[in-house]
Amino acid sequence: QVQLVESGGGLVQAGGSLRLSCAASANIFRLYSMGWYRQRPGWQRELVADITRGGTTFYADPVKGRFLISRDDAKKTMYLQMDSLKPEDTAVYYCAIESYWGQGTQVTVSS
Repeated sequence: QVQLVESGGGLVQAGGSLRLSCAASANIFRLYSMGWYRQRPGWQRELVADITRGGTTFYADPVKGRFLISRDDAKKTMYLQMDSLKPEDTAVYYCAIESYWGQGTQVTVSS
């Protein structure tokens, strides 16, 4: 069974930065695409960014130019660098690989 553990969330002022990490218990990074999702208060869970096995990335329009997804297969860890954060980025952020999900990490951006 694969376990995913997110970390790096917290409280930050608008304009600030955070770096989220997603550590996997098994070396499945080489096999699948993976992604970061978020669930904002009152909204459905949405895709923020994903990265393929080959390193091709996709970003949702609201985060383009501000967020950067990356992966380190050797460390079995995926990252989400979030810069120029806005209050509307406040959400619980989840990482996912195939049908596996982490428990989420809270990101709160104050105005």
